[in-house]
Amino acid sequence: MMKRLPLSIALLFLTLTSLPLAAQDWIKTGTGLGVEKIRIAAPDFRGSVEAQTIQYDKTFNDVLWSDLEQAGIFDMVSKSFYPLGQFAQPADIKPEAWSVEPPNASMVAFGNIALDAGNVSVQGWLYDVKNPQNAQVLAKQYRETASADNVRVIAHRFANEIIFRLGGGVNGITDTHIYFVRHAAGAKEIWKMDYDGYGQKAITKFGSISLSPRVTPDGSRIAFASMYGGGWNILMYSTDLNRSLTFPKFGGTNLSPAWSSDGMHLAFSSSRAGFPNIYVSDQNGNGLRQLTNGKGPDVSPVWNPKTNAQIAFVSGRTGLPQIYVMDADGTNPQRLTDDGYAVSPSWSPNGQFLTFAWIRHYGPGAPGAQDIYIMDVASRQWVQLTHDSGRNDFPSWSPDGRHVVYQSNKNGSDQIWTMLADGNQQHPLTTSGVNSQPNWGAK
Repeated sequence: MMKRLPLSIALLFLTLTSLPLAAQDWIKTGTGLGVEKIRIAAPDFRGSVEAQTIQYDKTFNDVLWSDLEQAGIFDMVSKSFYPLGQFAQPADIKPEAWSVEPPNASMVAFGNIALDAGNVSVQGWLYDVKNPQNAQVLAKQYRETASADNVRVIAHRFANEIIFRLGGGVNGITDTHIYFVRHAAGAKEIWKMDYDGYGQKAITKFGSISLSPRVTPDGSRIAFASMYGGGWNILMYSTDLNRSLTFPKFGGTNLSPAWSSDGMHLAFSSSRAGFPNIYVSDQNGNGLRQLTNGKGPDVSPVWNPKTNAQIAFVSGRTGLPQIYVMDADGTNPQRLTDDGYAVSPSWSPNGQFLTFAWIRHYGPGAPGAQDIYIMDVASRQWVQLTHDSGRNDFPSWSPDGRHVVYQSNKNGSDQIWTMLADGNQQHPLTTSGVNSQPNWGAK
């Protein structure tokens, strides 16, 4: 798209006023990150001294710690501050030892692991050590066939229970998946992985070019753009059946599909009538309607997931690409950015924010890089999340609204990164090959 658009058009400067500190706090509040973090300790779960159990112990403890640390709502107590001893049963927990300095914890998550007849069993508790008279917040027991993967699943489940109880009743993301594009051997295929980067595996094996995976809210289908079979078309894949589904070919170039939050409609860009414009169909490709009718190009639609009443998209109708929003029937288009080069919008689950990639000062010799921003749609205040660290693009919100996954080449090649929605805790999920265009699914 960058190559198609004229670079000589005079740019309008942004009329919005940026209030970095106040806006940053305000963004935190809107994304559920503005509250004081809960100070939590997570002593290692212990099992027997058998080699296999020891390995399961390590897997469980590493995953549980990582899940809690990445949740964005906890202040993890360093293990060097823990009281001495093993903490596998409620009788082992002395609230007065945990609630004072140096640990000064509010909550303690603890438990044990056991192997029995080819199964792994985990008992886990969460105690409020500041309230010793009514300390138990959570008690759970899990049993699965013994395997490292199942141990990971149990750790994710226990972490999710803790996050839900202490995070305002918002489900955690430990059982969610991220869909992305992997580049290899001249092809680009659709892949998926766990939210923490584990379990990466291929979805498509077309040996072709496939882009922009978008998964339905229930996780049952993936829509994506692909050249497989000739021309750029929207293809559909069933995760339940593990095979492709029939979807119409509309003619022209069809790109950037996006699901409504009820999974009943699909928006995408199509040049079937000449210029790329935004179209909407039902989930099976029927009832096709054209929403924009300009010389655009208009691409990258995304629904407001809270109401499905608005669609944000990218348009080059005035020169360089900018972010627009319109009603879901195509009326009332409004431009949200009017400076630089803005692409790849993604709407927050609460319908309040858009995150997108933005080169605010675009042109030869202009300062700055392509970074990830968040904008409040109503007030149009914005906050910059990444700062001059390579080329950052394709942000996608997590289902809990506390995290953003994105593509970055800050370490030399395009990889998938994640961060909290206030820009903190940035770290890569993929580290090898070339990986791009992530989409965070709810399942």
